[in-house]
Amino acid sequence: MPSFLPQTGVLPTEGGGMTRAGLTLSEYLCALLVVVIWGLNFVVMKFGVQGLSPMLLGALRFSMASLPLLLFIKPPKVPVRFVVIYGLTQGLGQFGLMFTAINVGMPAGMASLVLQTQAFFTMILAGVLLHERPHACQWVGLAIAAVGLGCIATSAGGRPGDMTLLGFLLTVGAALMWSLSNVVIRFTGRAAPVYDSFALIVWSSLVPIVPFFLLAFWLEGSEHTLAALSNAGWKEFAAVAYLACLATLTAYSLWARLLKRHPTSRIAPFSLLVPIVGLITAAIVFDERLGPAQWLGTMAVLGGLLVSQFGQRWWPKRAVA
Repeated sequence: MPSFLPQTGVLPTEGGGMTRAGLTLSEYLCALLVVVIWGLNFVVMKFGVQGLSPMLLGALRFSMASLPLLLFIKPPKVPVRFVVIYGLTQGLGQFGLMFTAINVGMPAGMASLVLQTQAFFTMILAGVLLHERPHACQWVGLAIAAVGLGCIATSAGGRPGDMTLLGFLLTVGAALMWSLSNVVIRFTGRAAPVYDSFALIVWSSLVPIVPFFLLAFWLEGSEHTLAALSNAGWKEFAAVAYLACLATLTAYSLWARLLKRHPTSRIAPFSLLVPIVGLITAAIVFDERLGPAQWLGTMAVLGGLLVSQFGQRWWPKRAVA
């Protein structure tokens, strides 16, 4: 049963590796650092797509996250198929959809909330593919969050600055791709219990570069893409550097390390803190404000995440049995 209470000791995983029974203090701090980095991430994304197309931003992000380090970082000792699949799901899938969503009208703060539904997608996929059985309260939390998402979806409007339905749907798709990458990490840990998480992030970041560039030239045209590259200024460079060095190399390495050592249901719910950082920073930087339906949906999604993570402590023992 997942728990946030610090414990010691390890438990064998189904793949033969070792998984800690609980998070250590350093692992808690790593998880909180990831929360802050990813919470600020959405404001940075919005700055990035103001000067670069979504596909070009993705190409530059993963180029900076991988190419300068390939000569210094050895490939991870894992099957190559996991590196490729992780690069496609987490890199091209999640961020191709996320950057496009923000570009077509998904507010940065709301994106930080909707993307965290990856916790529920991860729970469902882990149950089907990894046979990690969710607790009953996690299903209740999923139902509450689904109602919240419905409220948010109905708040899409046509006025400038409003959330678009397309942006919302693309963000949900990005959350699904993130959950797939979480499951890939768990499969990778079963196949190779001891591997370098940072090396995995570096080498998997190599995978989406060419697809991103090809999509940029196809969707935007060669002239527009080359002009955007030549006209990029310090703001675009700073956005790419943040996304590559902090959001990708630092945060995803820590996230992969946590997922490698703990069940997905224990790690994924930490993401419920990310929208708090994202909504606050988006309100400060872009003056984004939520409407009544969005506030209701936000409370329901966060409430569902809280029930999913902490409900086991209050769930009747008879119901568990």
